[in-house]
Amino acid sequence: MTMERTRIDAGTVSFSIGYYSRDGGVAHGTAPGARGGQNPDQGLSLQVRGEVDGEDTELLRFDCFEIAPHYHYAPARENTQVMLDPVVTGNPIGWAFEQIATRLPAMLTKAGYPQVATRVNAVALMEALPEAEATARHIAATRRATVTHSRGKEIVEAGNIRFGLEIRRTTGGGGPAIHVLGDVAGQEIELLAFDCFYTAPHYHYGPRSRNERIYWDSTLVEDPLAWTIDRFREGALPRMLQRAGYPTIAADLDQRVVSAKLNYIESWLRNSDRELQEQEAAEAAA
Repeated sequence: MTMERTRIDAGTVSFSIGYYSRDGGVAHGTAPGARGGQNPDQGLSLQVRGEVDGEDTELLRFDCFEIAPHYHYAPARENTQVMLDPVVTGNPIGWAFEQIATRLPAMLTKAGYPQVATRVNAVALMEALPEAEATARHIAATRRATVTHSRGKEIVEAGNIRFGLEIRRTTGGGGPAIHVLGDVAGQEIELLAFDCFYTAPHYHYGPRSRNERIYWDSTLVEDPLAWTIDRFREGALPRMLQRAGYPTIAADLDQRVVSAKLNYIESWLRNSDRELQEQEAAEAAA
C-alpha cells in the first residue's frame, strides 16, 4: 500500500517511517490509504531497509498497530510475521526501537541478510536512533485516522447515552445515520457511529479515538438500518461500547431504556429519509 514515508539514514541501513490505516469488513477504498477486507487497524509502520544485491530492500518491518501489533522478518522474501503481546511488551514503538538498538544484527541474520548484519555501523545506528524514534512518535501522534461527525438533528435520550439521528448526504448518496453519544469527563463524545448508507454502508467504533471502521457486506446486510436496530434490540450495545473503549458507559447502560426508544428511532429515520428523497426528487424535476 502506498503511503507517505519519512526516510532517516543510519549508516549501512536506513529507516522508512509511515502511518498505516486499514478499514474492516468488505473491501472498500473510500479513504486515502485505507483498505477493507481485513480486521480494522491503524498505527505506525517502521521499515528497516538496506542494500541487497545492489537493490534498496525492506529487511525488517515493525507494524506498531493499535490492535494487532506485529513485526516481519524479510517482508520482501519469506515475510515471516510475528505477533506482539502488548500486555507484555508495552508500547510497541518503544519496544521496536529497543530491539533495533540491541538486537538488529541478530534480527537481520534471522531474516536471511547476514551480509547486511555484518556491515551494520553501530556508531551511525546509535546516532540516528533518537531522531528516528522522535519522528516515529510524532507521526504516530499526528496521523491517527479519526473522524468528527455532527451530533445529529434529532437527539433521543436513553439513560446514560443518547442517540443523535440525521439523514446524511455524501458524494456517494448517503442515507440514515445514528450517532451513539455519551459523556466522558464531562464532555459529550461520539462513542459509536452507524452510517446506514445506500452505497458503502459502514459503522465506527470510537470515531473520535480508535476509529475502527467496518463496512457491511451489502449482499448479506441488505438493510443496514434494520441490522443496526436489531443489534440494539438484541443487547449488543454494551459489547460494542466495550470494544470502542468505553467500559464504564457499557456497564451502566440500561437495556430497557434503550429498547423503549428503538421504534421511535427507526421510524424517525425512515420517515425523514423518505421525506428528504421526495423533496430532492421534486427539486430535480422543477
